[in-house]
Amino acid sequence: PSQLAVSQEVSSSGRIQLWSNYLSVHLHPKSIYVIRQYMHDGECGCLEAFGQGESLLRDPSCLEELEDRLHFYVEECDHLQGFQVLCDLHSGFSGVGAKVTELLYDEYLGKGILTWGLTPVLSNMGDYQKNFYRLMNTALGIVHLSSHSSLFCPLSLSGSLGLKPQPPVTFPYINYDASLNYHSSAILAAALDTLTAPYRLCASQGSMMHLADTLNFSGRKVVAAWASVPFPALRSSSLPDTLCAYQQDVPWKLLSSCREQRGSRCFAQSVVLRGICKESCTSGRPGKQPPSPLHTCESTEQVLHHYLDTVFPGALSTSHVLEQPCSTLPPYPQFFSPLLTRQGFLLDKPPSYSSTAVESIPVLAALQSSPVLYTLLSSLYKDLRKLNMRRLPSFFTAGVEQGDFEEALEELRTLSQCYETGFGAGDSEDEADSD
Repeated sequence: PSQLAVSQEVSSSGRIQLWSNYLSVHLHPKSIYVIRQYMHDGECGCLEAFGQGESLLRDPSCLEELEDRLHFYVEECDHLQGFQVLCDLHSGFSGVGAKVTELLYDEYLGKGILTWGLTPVLSNMGDYQKNFYRLMNTALGIVHLSSHSSLFCPLSLSGSLGLKPQPPVTFPYINYDASLNYHSSAILAAALDTLTAPYRLCASQGSMMHLADTLNFSGRKVVAAWASVPFPALRSSSLPDTLCAYQQDVPWKLLSSCREQRGSRCFAQSVVLRGICKESCTSGRPGKQPPSPLHTCESTEQVLHHYLDTVFPGALSTSHVLEQPCSTLPPYPQFFSPLLTRQGFLLDKPPSYSSTAVESIPVLAALQSSPVLYTLLSSLYKDLRKLNMRRLPSFFTAGVEQGDFEEALEELRTLSQCYETGFGAGDSEDEADSD
């Protein structure tokens, strides 16, 4: 499994800001392509507009270099399932990612392309130009990335992609600093590592394209990510005991920058539970009446599947249970609650002494095609409709025509309508639409 690689000695002051400062593994020279035209940070020379990113990959020399590195690795593959693209949505890298996925789509027809659109937790929303640049980059990124991907997922701990700032996602057993990339990226890495397990395991019979086909029907190319980090399982309880405590709502958090809705609805989902041993299926004593239907299941896989069918009636659910937990050994940040054991399970009562480091955690994560995406996409569309484009001429001189932007906005609106249930976006009590 992939693990966040950071320096063993990470300053809690947050002085380390660049991803390369976190890296402790050696990268092959062919795996890196440095964009030298723009600085990573600073007030000038930033890659801040979608059009700037797109124009980089229109440069024949840049495109040739990228294709050379890509072919180097593709030729080494015994069986190429497809590609994972992790791309910033809020900056000009949104345009870079759009052109990269277009290249992959054109050159590797039939291969899976799973794209993750990343957004940091934003603290300063006051700068008018930067704020609307962020919104415009995000909208163009969602439209272009989803159109050339098998599946696209916005992934962030930020509470909102729109104009109105929302507090970042909180977790009951993690005390993290949302302003530190070291902390937020660790949580997202645990979720991403879990979400992608179904097609990465040697023993898995599914593939990247199979996962995408399960979720992207009826034009729904965008999915939402959810995760419970860690999954709140008591050390002394079975899996049925744990899930019975969450009969109404699954104990996960939305990681796709949108306000969570009450109730449970989705069209289709892929769910992975890791770090739960197979013996945790049953509890109770032989001859006793099972306390719930979950306690009659014969395996952890059956327990999870039965639970999902109960909580999400009518939805197409695929599920996987893995015994291997998510490793949280150094340099993973130790921001966990003292209520967790070394293996990441909940204690029956608070410890009377200082707890030891958490070495691994169970994680529950899901990709959902869900009505919550209507709220996310339509809200972004409405925010951008309020935009006075005459106040931002520099965005359009960077390479995006105003007419193309208007067309992308309509595509965003059409995409949002794929997730409308017909009962109103705010109604959370309706049954799941199984399409």
